[in-house]
Amino acid sequence: MTDPIRVPEELAGERTDTVLAKLLGISRSAAALLCAEGNVLLSGAVLAKADKVRAGDALSVTIPERRDPLEIVVEPIEGLKILLDDDAFVVIDKPVGVAAHPSPGWVGPTVVGGLAAAGYRISTSGAPERAGIVHRLDVGTSGAMVVAKTEQAYTVLKRAFKERTVDKVYHALVQGLPDPLQGTIDAPIGRHPGYDWRFAVIEDGRPSVTHYEVLEAFGKASLVEVHLETGRTHQIRVHFSALHHPCAGDLTYGADPRLAAELGLTRQWLHARRLGFNHPVSGDWVEATSEYPQDLAYALSALENGTR
Repeated sequence: MTDPIRVPEELAGERTDTVLAKLLGISRSAAALLCAEGNVLLSGAVLAKADKVRAGDALSVTIPERRDPLEIVVEPIEGLKILLDDDAFVVIDKPVGVAAHPSPGWVGPTVVGGLAAAGYRISTSGAPERAGIVHRLDVGTSGAMVVAKTEQAYTVLKRAFKERTVDKVYHALVQGLPDPLQGTIDAPIGRHPGYDWRFAVIEDGRPSVTHYEVLEAFGKASLVEVHLETGRTHQIRVHFSALHHPCAGDLTYGADPRLAAELGLTRQWLHARRLGFNHPVSGDWVEATSEYPQDLAYALSALENGTR
């Protein structure tokens, strides 16, 4: 059993499975399974997945020993699309709810396992459970992601991300209207001093630079294009939250739950729209673009049709 998990103020009134997914970094289905198996208690009573929790509730969670936490489970990923397939790499359209690779506490699908199930042979460089992974997208973020197939591609692409020669373009729906409409957020990011699962702008954090431009303003929210110069965990979410314009649906970083409900969002509106890099063998520039998935497209449509 883990140490009791205390429900923060911003998650008060949420369902148990939603709270666990956010605080433990697991999928909603994995959180629901924990509840169904009686592994989530409040004051000794079993909580169902749909039970609402209050701020300050101390949840006792037992994580069953299902398998080696770093074992690659080969299983198909529903909705996995291939954007580019090359002898040296593959660019996928990662669905929401999928982790890049196995990690302790994660019991959901992974990119590594999904590609293996689809018959892809990927690089064995790096840690075994991270085979071919040269960068990551958060579980709750969808979009374009490249995976190396060969050792050469792994080495070259890993260096490209480190040297910031990769063009990483995200689209985000943020609350309100950023001022100015185009700018750069240069603010260091580190672990939040009060919450282990969150990050924040802090004085002694790692250098973090985000460039943005407003593409369309809807009133309550704005669609922005973001170019990342660095790649810190939760960088876009943290930077826009620090500007008081959190990503719509991102309750962890201060988004309005009422707006999230209006837009049908159960996760942050954040999508890896485009990925460009030099081919690891030829050096030619290659680029892949990912279309918005259904939930994000619906939210935009709701705004365009009058949810302002």
